[in-house]
Amino acid sequence: MSLEPTRRTFIQGTTAAMAATIATRAWAAGSDTLRVGLIGCGGRGTGAANQALLADPKTQLTAVGDAFADRVESSLSSLKKEADIAARIDVPAERCFVGFDAYKKVIEHSDVVLLATPPNFRPLHLRAAVEASKHVFAEKPVAVDAPGVRSVLESCKMAEAKKLSVVSGLCMRYDGNCRDTIAKVHSGAIGRIVAMQANDYRGPIWVKPRQPGQSDMEYQMRNWYYFTWLSGDFNVEQHVHMLDLCIWAIGDKYPAKAIATGGRIQRNAPEFGNIYDHFAVTYMYENGVPFIATCRQQSGCKNDISAIVHGTEGRAEFSTRGSQIVKANGDVLKDKTTYKDHYQIEHDEFFAAIRSGKPINNGVYMANSTLLAILGRMAAYTGQELSWNQAMNSTQSLTPPHCDWKQPLPELPAAIPGKTKFA
Repeated sequence: MSLEPTRRTFIQGTTAAMAATIATRAWAAGSDTLRVGLIGCGGRGTGAANQALLADPKTQLTAVGDAFADRVESSLSSLKKEADIAARIDVPAERCFVGFDAYKKVIEHSDVVLLATPPNFRPLHLRAAVEASKHVFAEKPVAVDAPGVRSVLESCKMAEAKKLSVVSGLCMRYDGNCRDTIAKVHSGAIGRIVAMQANDYRGPIWVKPRQPGQSDMEYQMRNWYYFTWLSGDFNVEQHVHMLDLCIWAIGDKYPAKAIATGGRIQRNAPEFGNIYDHFAVTYMYENGVPFIATCRQQSGCKNDISAIVHGTEGRAEFSTRGSQIVKANGDVLKDKTTYKDHYQIEHDEFFAAIRSGKPINNGVYMANSTLLAILGRMAAYTGQELSWNQAMNSTQSLTPPHCDWKQPLPELPAAIPGKTKFA
């Protein structure tokens, strides 16, 4: 189950660069059909498959894989109801793969691979897809621990050598209005950035209580969101969007350290696994700029998903309602342009890059923004101030010793600040 790459696998992988380049040139002619494979058939994976097929008329969904057969069936059933793409779903029973090794077969039958499983598996699947010279769409986050992040960085470096596209599910980077507002920030509209804040306050989401007869592994995989080894905790799984947005605004510069708090107040019943329901993280840059990131998932509370970047001459505001610049004198610069849905834009640009032979590689920021969220989690879990370098070099792997449906897999207790150790 090790997700760490080796120098040998990296070198071996790069030898296929020429073959990948030849294939890309063939697709660039626009006459060949791209075979799309989906790994992870939940709601987000199903949505990504729909968007991938809408992005390019010469695509076919040819293979799907998931840990569970019912997820494969429900995903295909949903996709076949979409009139615009139904005719291009070519997935017979022999190309429906189930189990922990399903990803290998999907990759084998695809030119483009969509990765949408629980985040723990992303480094493993990304490495396999890149070694097989496939273009990849990777949902966020891309790892749950530092070894996974390091693996992703190496895989994306390999993809660059092979001229493969790797597009990230950090979709705010593909949002038209966010792009307009960030461009204004980068051009000096708010002056020098002096502080940033990111909020992700929302209510609870789905929970899947344990059913009679379920093994430890099946229960945890079905209820994956609530186990840190699978999701990374919710600040990694979801708050990473707002974290990455602020990092984008400040020029993809990452803070030097973090101190944090967090815990479980509402979500402390057994069905909520071992994750927290709130975090408050103070990231600090070397130049003294603070980045305050807070999130919670609790019922009965005010919701607010937003980010504010404060500058010496104003501020940039981002929320579910849109984005705008507010100048120090109160003037508002709001772009009223209506853009296509950002989930669709990321796939449109992904497939356009494949066809053109001009690959997109989002590898560095998708890995580093994932690590930023992991740093915040580790600081909250341990109660310690931790540096960026400590986080990047952490040896802690959250992957369990086995992926077996029958062997016992005891649930780990929730972290206790001051007692849980950093590794």
